[in-house]
Amino acid sequence: MTVLRIYDVKCEYKVNPIGLYVKRPRISWKLDAGERRDVVQAAYQIQASEEDSFGQLLWDSGEVSEQSSIHIAYSGAPLLSRKRYYYRIQVWDSTGASSGWSDTCYWETGIRSSAEWQADWITGELQDKDNAHYMRREVKVSRPLASARIYATALGLYRLYVNGEPIDDTLFAPGWTSYNNRLQVQAYEVTGHLADGDNVLGAMLGNGWYKGNLGWGGRTDHYGAHRALLLELHLTYTDGTEEVICSDGGWQYSSGPLLYSELYHGERYDARLERDDWCKPAGLAHSEGWSRAERIDGLGYDTLVAQENDATRMTQEIKPIAVIATPRGETVLDMGQNMVGWVRFKVRAAEGTELKLQHAEVLDLEGNFYTGNLRTAKQTITYICRGGVEESYEPIFSFQGFRYVRLEGWPEEQLDELLQSVMGCVIHTDMEPTGTFECSDEDLNQLQRNIVWGQRGNFLDVPTDCPQRDERLGWTGDAQVFIRTAAFNYGVANFFTKWLRDLAADQREDGGVPFVIPDLEGVGYGSAAWGDAAVICPWTLYECYGDTRILEEQYESMKAWVDYIRAQGDDELLWNTGFHFGDWLALDAKENSYIGATPRDLICTAFYAYSTELLAKAAAVIGKEEEAAAYRELHSLISAAFRAEFVTPNGRVASPTQTAYVLALMFDLLEEGDRPRTAAMLAANIEENKVHLTTGFVGTPYLCLVLTRFGYSDLAYKLALQKEYPSWLYSVTKGATTIWEHWDGIKPDGSFWSDDMNSYNHYAYGAIGDWFYRRVAGIDTVEDQPGYKHIRIEPQIEGPLTYARAALQTMYGEVSSSWVREGDGRVVLEVGIPANTTAEVVTPPMSALSGISHGGGVPLAVSAGIHAAQETDEQGMRITIGSGSYRFEFTLPRASEADHALTAGT
Repeated sequence: MTVLRIYDVKCEYKVNPIGLYVKRPRISWKLDAGERRDVVQAAYQIQASEEDSFGQLLWDSGEVSEQSSIHIAYSGAPLLSRKRYYYRIQVWDSTGASSGWSDTCYWETGIRSSAEWQADWITGELQDKDNAHYMRREVKVSRPLASARIYATALGLYRLYVNGEPIDDTLFAPGWTSYNNRLQVQAYEVTGHLADGDNVLGAMLGNGWYKGNLGWGGRTDHYGAHRALLLELHLTYTDGTEEVICSDGGWQYSSGPLLYSELYHGERYDARLERDDWCKPAGLAHSEGWSRAERIDGLGYDTLVAQENDATRMTQEIKPIAVIATPRGETVLDMGQNMVGWVRFKVRAAEGTELKLQHAEVLDLEGNFYTGNLRTAKQTITYICRGGVEESYEPIFSFQGFRYVRLEGWPEEQLDELLQSVMGCVIHTDMEPTGTFECSDEDLNQLQRNIVWGQRGNFLDVPTDCPQRDERLGWTGDAQVFIRTAAFNYGVANFFTKWLRDLAADQREDGGVPFVIPDLEGVGYGSAAWGDAAVICPWTLYECYGDTRILEEQYESMKAWVDYIRAQGDDELLWNTGFHFGDWLALDAKENSYIGATPRDLICTAFYAYSTELLAKAAAVIGKEEEAAAYRELHSLISAAFRAEFVTPNGRVASPTQTAYVLALMFDLLEEGDRPRTAAMLAANIEENKVHLTTGFVGTPYLCLVLTRFGYSDLAYKLALQKEYPSWLYSVTKGATTIWEHWDGIKPDGSFWSDDMNSYNHYAYGAIGDWFYRRVAGIDTVEDQPGYKHIRIEPQIEGPLTYARAALQTMYGEVSSSWVREGDGRVVLEVGIPANTTAEVVTPPMSALSGISHGGGVPLAVSAGIHAAQETDEQGMRITIGSGSYRFEFTLPRASEADHALTAGT
């Protein structure tokens, strides 16, 4: 029987989403063809209905003769609000085999129009404005219930409860957006939470990003001065009737045990003030201290959008590895990992006992608890015990970046139980893990783990620069240099789609892009390489996910940024005005400067050219060919102006810095004949620096990619494996478990770089992960068939590594590449290509084929799935293959060898 199975069906990147606002939701699926090779979808059919029996169809695509299996847009009747729509898919492959119908899937719409909202925005004036709001409303379910949905959002952070229990495991809703323009609404399925008869809805409100302390200087109320709740509970009964419970004057509010909560500073919680029945039926409806909620006029609903990002959740629990008594006599827990989230603890202590947990990333040179790099952020949880029972607590509206926790006030007799009574809770946007990388060098493996942990810690609703000090902002420059690496490690399509919509909303009228997104007043805007996130990030999502809609949505923003640059310079081809971060934190900076030696106008013009090139490509993809041609011409003129300004008549880059060489080569700004010499000069510069880099945020992400592209993979490996400062592995030798902001965040003598700006969880330099995947393991996509529809496998099998392997879960399925040196120059390369895709495998240099080198193999010409095989100009092999698993064996050249054998495994 021919195997052809549909799996991992998604709508807008999600499995059975609810609360969608999208007019034409897009459907994607993957194909499982078992052990068969060279399987390609020939046709598909999609049906959609309001019934899971599909008795009456809203849409039937019919049999569509296409290979497309991602982002197929619904094309049926207009969708209504608050409706569930079922869909199913079947496909046929090129042999005529059919998958049959997939499992039934669904999406569910939310409240799609501002005119449909019935709820009021509500709040209440608390005596102590630091207290969290506790809000409640009684609900009676009067007859058999078919379904129940809550649609809710807040100004500030909120958490919902039904009958005393949280309605789900999501955290930090509604997230951080450009609040004045866009506020996300969450949808919750709560049918199973409601009982017949009396029920109570509960809501807690905290400051969060909306009105809490944010940025520098202790400022609060960036977006507004009042917390508020907006909620509708829609009850559908089995008799077909509906009832809507809204946030309105019928709600009550009070303060409670959460006395204070701030993202930077932590929380203060007094368990003596707990009311266990505050949101339980017949609990406190008429108790003293509860007041009637107040309606807020004038807020409206026009800024409301559906939840776009994946939810934030607790994704892992970590036990501490040690209790440390520091030289100062402090009791400190070591979690063994620099993490982001909070600590959950259990304790038994007398009533009124005050426990304090302060969080930090590192210990100082003497081994004492160190908080200097937190600046004004307190990162402190204070818990006042209720007494008499074992108590448990974890924060609600704050998170910390930490490895170490200093404990104060703990009962002496329970210190021996700390390792059993404390748990670290890892919290971040719950993105799907998609990529893995491993090699024969354990330090590189630790670096890869540090990259992943850095992403987890800083991808909490927005891509922050750091998760611990009084900053935690969505710096655009950090995001754009890391996005390609991020898209290997996790599925980040929803994460960056939401963030890019905020970027477009916060973009200035003149096209300038703020330094941070969401924007904060006073931070600034308009820097090269930072604002270019407006163009680079959507293009990268298109490359990685084949997502054309993101280019359509962001095109005007992309265009506005390029046109903004065009208006900045002394002429429209060079950008030589304004403030710029330059090659931030580069090691060739002058003393007491954060900005590297590479001229800022060179960096500005290089990124101007690069963004213009990407904009032209994006215009072509979405069918704006006239604009594509105009921007291609502009790119050509900018490139020529770059050469006239920054390259000598003999083709030498005038600024002899590593970053200048890297940008000129990465962005193809030099005449083709001048590129090999410039690459040689880059290599020489690195060698002259004893195989050390001098680059900062702008040059570092491209450094190893450029070296490999121009034939210096051996040097790229030496750089990647360098352990002396400055290097990626220097921090690993110092025990780092995340990526540092500074190459020497901890100096060789154990002292610190600075208190001012010294994060130990700062993902930007983790962009080396892109090189791990695309060059060491060799997994890449191609521009004209994005989203890994056509895959390029070209590992760089050089340097001291004896093996490397990587796997990437793409929109079509898993791509894998694994190579092993087996002695005497013999290499085994194994690749896996998902159904409905093709690939090109490129081997290192080899001479003519000379037969079969492995007894289990067969010649390429007769191996199933091999479409073509030919020698490259470098005397390697380029082999075009269909889907399936393959094993190739070959021998690397040696000075005494001329013949090299290649085999395709069966």
